[in-house]
Amino acid sequence: MTFSCGVIATAAVVTLAGCSSGGGGGSSAAGPGATALCRLTDPPKATASAPPTGTPPRAPASGGSVGVILPDTTSSTRYTLYDAPLLQKAFDAAGIRSDIQNAGGDTARFQQIAQSMIGAGVRVLIIDPIDQTSGVAVEQQAAAAGIQVIDYDRLDLGGRAAYYVSFDNAEVGRLQAQALVDCLRQDKVSDPDVLMVDGGTDVDNNAVLFAQGANDVLRPLHDKHELTIVSEVVDKGWDIANAAPTFSQALTAAGGQVDAVLAANDDIANAAIGVLQQNGLAGHVVVTGQDAQVEGLQNILRGQQSMTIFKDVALEASAASALAIALISGQDPTALGITFASEQLDPDNPGLKSVLLPPRVITYSNVQDVVAAGALTVEQVCNGVEQACAKAGLR
Repeated sequence: MTFSCGVIATAAVVTLAGCSSGGGGGSSAAGPGATALCRLTDPPKATASAPPTGTPPRAPASGGSVGVILPDTTSSTRYTLYDAPLLQKAFDAAGIRSDIQNAGGDTARFQQIAQSMIGAGVRVLIIDPIDQTSGVAVEQQAAAAGIQVIDYDRLDLGGRAAYYVSFDNAEVGRLQAQALVDCLRQDKVSDPDVLMVDGGTDVDNNAVLFAQGANDVLRPLHDKHELTIVSEVVDKGWDIANAAPTFSQALTAAGGQVDAVLAANDDIANAAIGVLQQNGLAGHVVVTGQDAQVEGLQNILRGQQSMTIFKDVALEASAASALAIALISGQDPTALGITFASEQLDPDNPGLKSVLLPPRVITYSNVQDVVAAGALTVEQVCNGVEQACAKAGLR
């Protein structure tokens, strides 16, 4: 079942009005149709396993230093809230000098920071590139200086990095899509209409992998006429300011009819929910997300978002810092419990060794898992939505 609405165009956002249930490709044999609140008690799971989380060994006093360059503060709040402090804590505990900076989304600034760190003689450089071009350029400079590079979270295809630490990003997309399908099936929605909003596939290889994984699940179902992908659009550059207009235009082009939105992350999901709210559709559409941010979790608790992907940044920071410490100390990373994936992710860099971590699906039924992992506190999640938290039993 979908909700069809009359369309009223405004200068900034297309508003849908006069909503009524019925019509469209989706239908429900039982019940009122799709709902955003999804109570999967056994959500789909990743195939990868988490590495051990023991304390990395201390590096020798003359072990050198590590440089870390994070990409921005806009595509996600994670870099400021989690990555930087977690990496800093790990290196401090190991007795390693570290220089951790954020490029603020500026590729020129990214390269300036890298040149400064290379000039300062860091032994290991951990980079989360803004885009492939600037990332590859930095890796070539580092390689020429004999510095080992770890691609962190995003892979520079065609680069010179020796190592890559991230979550299994194709798995992220598969989990998003499978959870979307499972939530629709839980609501007994048949032949649902699905609108996909990818993020930053024009600049970010991770975004390409998210979309690839999602399509691995959804396209076969589309081909078998078990669901209809009405549109797949891109929020270019992960520009959140453009997410709502991009979604609005796609929704309008679909005739104002949708049962589910495959949103690449929580920010895009929130933008889509804002459009749905303006048109009386919020809560009646399955919406995915990613990052398990406060905003995304609160949308889940409010019954407006169906799921998010929890990528425990503590695992990623722990794996990257342990790998850097091992390299600086001259130790075998595998002796520290670091397992490299068998997949060859970059045909132009066949020597690349990858650590791929397991993402987790979070729905209304297991928001508590994010708190239990120490990623957020109950107070942070429940601020302003105390009644919804109490109803969900969050503690």
